[in-house]
Amino acid sequence: MSDIDRRHLLAALGATALPGRAASRQPNILFICSDQHTSGAVGANGHPIVKTPHLDRLAAEGTNFQSAYCCNPVCVPSRSSLMTGVFSSDVESYCNSTPFDGRIPTWGTRLRSVGYHTWATGKLDLRDKYDLGFAENGTAHGHWSDPDITSLFRAPVCFRPKERDNANGAFKVREAPDKPKMDRAIRFLKEESAQVGKPWAAFVGLSKPHPKFEAASRFEGVYPPDKMPLPRWPGGYLERRHSTFQVLANFKNVQLPVPEERVRRARAAYYGLITELDELIGSILDTLDKTGQRDNTIVVYTSDHGEMLGEHGLWLKNVLLEQAVRVPMIVAGPGVPKGRTERSAVAQVDLIATLMKAGGASTSGLRGHSLFDGSHPGYAYGESHSEGNCTGSFFIREGDWKYFYFTGDEPLLFDLKDDPGEFQNLAGNTRYADVRGKLDARLASLVNPDEITDRAFQKQETVLKGLVKSNKRDEFFDRLVGRLGPAQARVLTDRYYGRQA
Repeated sequence: MSDIDRRHLLAALGATALPGRAASRQPNILFICSDQHTSGAVGANGHPIVKTPHLDRLAAEGTNFQSAYCCNPVCVPSRSSLMTGVFSSDVESYCNSTPFDGRIPTWGTRLRSVGYHTWATGKLDLRDKYDLGFAENGTAHGHWSDPDITSLFRAPVCFRPKERDNANGAFKVREAPDKPKMDRAIRFLKEESAQVGKPWAAFVGLSKPHPKFEAASRFEGVYPPDKMPLPRWPGGYLERRHSTFQVLANFKNVQLPVPEERVRRARAAYYGLITELDELIGSILDTLDKTGQRDNTIVVYTSDHGEMLGEHGLWLKNVLLEQAVRVPMIVAGPGVPKGRTERSAVAQVDLIATLMKAGGASTSGLRGHSLFDGSHPGYAYGESHSEGNCTGSFFIREGDWKYFYFTGDEPLLFDLKDDPGEFQNLAGNTRYADVRGKLDARLASLVNPDEITDRAFQKQETVLKGLVKSNKRDEFFDRLVGRLGPAQARVLTDRYYGRQA
């Protein structure tokens, strides 16, 4: 996709309001986005342990997309895609060191241009000092000021020794970290939304269940660590993992399996964080009911990416396997089919296209397709260029098939119906050559993957050179040492500043 001319697009946005359309006919939009919630960890999606009664209720009142995918399984590029409705590479956002550059409007800008009052709180993770289309109240753009500098060292990949510490869990007496964000959103509904005199769209960016996995102590009895199931994989699988996964495991310092006791604690605390999150979501849904706005409000719940939680011997995100790239996506409200479970592959860019259509805003330049008018082609796309990725990774999910393309490395092909765990690679099997060819052609119709891989490395190299130029030697070392430890920090500092006598 070529760069979109901002001025022409803004002109298009201003021309999309429907003539004579009453503002009251445009639905309100409440968009709730969590951080690192994998799709499977929802009661309505069949999880045998996790308790999410409020999300389950929302799913029963609307449509639950059980095969929904983020565009990029790490915070900054995922949110760049989620807030613009295009692929993260379309806006040159590849990792947590390359935030959204403002080259095209967000969906907040699109809705604002057709008469919406647009408001946001919590984690946006885009960029400070840009007009993002929202009245921002307590928003955060943490990676803009504190980039994950490790994503700039991908060839060869560096080593992040403390990442292994996140493969653990604990229970503590404490208030929900996301409660202040939800409190602000509830105040907006109670005090501001009824006063604006126009339809509104509110984004609530939550920060859990992102690690550290420390849940409130009251959940330890709900999810006893010693009762938590362990991840499973076929015998010998870790020895034959795809090379990109092996490199990622080494980067995250989990190349040796994490002790079972820690795995169980991590899973228990992660599930506790999800139930706590569900309670907060219940509180804002109750507020919508009490303020009489529920019938005219589209409610969306999704997450920026998932969490591996020990599956495939991997933790956290940064990879295109199901646990990291497949996310919850529930939509309810006016015009949304009720009690529907959709199992075909969709993407978050489709969600944005759908919301813009519902609000009467422009869909010009968007990558997605409407979810409810029968026009969706039934596939999803994603990519990964973040820390721990030694090359560009891409996937296409269509029907039961999921195809991985790696620049310079061997592809993967999985039949998710028979192999939901993604363990049996069929890419080299001539029996499935037609399937592979079809999905490869689908990928090529959307993007040029090798060209994107090159652009990602170039952008990251440019950012790195900028950091070297703008920081003194000791400042650069200090940026590295917290994430990479003193040995790697010294070696890399010497590389870019020269070795000291």
